[in-house]
Amino acid sequence: MSKSNFLFTSESVSEGHPDKVCDRISDAIVDTFLTADPSARVAVETLCTTNQIVLAGEVRGPDGITSKTLEEVARSAVRDIGYEQDGFHWKNARVDVFVHKQSADIAIGVDAAGNKDEGAGDQGIMFGYACDETAVLMPAPIYYSHAILKSLAEARHSGAEPLLGPDAKSQVTLQYVNGKPVRATSVVVSTQHSGTIDQDAVREIVRPHVLNVLPDGWMCPEDHFYVNPTGRFVIGGPDGDAGLTGRKIIVDTYGGAAPHGGGAFSGKDPTKVDRSAAYAARYLAKNVVGAKLADKCVIQLSYAIGVSKPLSVYVDTFGTAKVDEDKLSDVLQQLVDLSPRGIRTHLGLNRPIYARTAAYGHFGREPESDGGFSWERLDLVDQLKTALA
Repeated sequence: MSKSNFLFTSESVSEGHPDKVCDRISDAIVDTFLTADPSARVAVETLCTTNQIVLAGEVRGPDGITSKTLEEVARSAVRDIGYEQDGFHWKNARVDVFVHKQSADIAIGVDAAGNKDEGAGDQGIMFGYACDETAVLMPAPIYYSHAILKSLAEARHSGAEPLLGPDAKSQVTLQYVNGKPVRATSVVVSTQHSGTIDQDAVREIVRPHVLNVLPDGWMCPEDHFYVNPTGRFVIGGPDGDAGLTGRKIIVDTYGGAAPHGGGAFSGKDPTKVDRSAAYAARYLAKNVVGAKLADKCVIQLSYAIGVSKPLSVYVDTFGTAKVDEDKLSDVLQQLVDLSPRGIRTHLGLNRPIYARTAAYGHFGREPESDGGFSWERLDLVDQLKTALA
């Protein structure tokens, strides 16, 4: 039996965190290739440190996308984030590009040929999760952790808070009573700032953003509100700590409230099931909870490289289902083709919609008119209700 009274913590990191800088660059490269060719293949990793950006990976796409193109994409991403610091500057950083053509052996396994449908771009397991703790059907701790940093970033970009830097982290601990979150017991925010202000000034800049994000009455006690606990955070971003693509997979998903298969999303085109199948699993789980067929739901999908159909589809509603779980699993598989091609077609994933996912979570976002965050749609709700009536 699961516990009903407990504390649970999740963290988020901002777009200027070194790892998120790398995710943003890698996803901007994915978008560049998909803009030129929706069937392009991309698997590109980024490393960044003090005034240094390194790109490495394999691609299949138009020859017109050169190393110089990729360098310009990387610089543009860093500029958009807001790095114009001595130790990391979009214009002055060195960019090395080690990107080559996709392996022919991988291409053989993935490409459709004759009677063979397109296969998964890799083996692995992917999880999707949804719960009724928030309006967007996300776990509350990660939802509020993201929202605090997004609020600070918007204020920085607008010029309302010019003394803040791009690098930041947040951490929210919530108290659960009878399985439902009721208040924050602690909030931690560390944000890069100008050397002209001290810790107390940063604390008062951060405070209203936390108060505005948390529900009324949820603010933690003052002695558990930690802002820049080390006292100073002037040197930040890749100048303060090296970054790598794919190192914040729990931040990207459910904040530790659900299982994770281990595969990162950023830098991968949607033939890679690490990305597309994780989106599909979230889509299915969200529609189950959105249809009020369960209070929470986790879905696991598994794939083998070169094989089109999932090897397994596992559904768990933690005893909260209002319908038979086996029947629910069957209906979900009838409603959505979970082959890599089927997922991409159903969710419209062969589009340049990925740079925007690189910070503040891939889930719990609003579906956008151009197809961005299509996996957050609730368009299966009526079909599920009808099929399971």
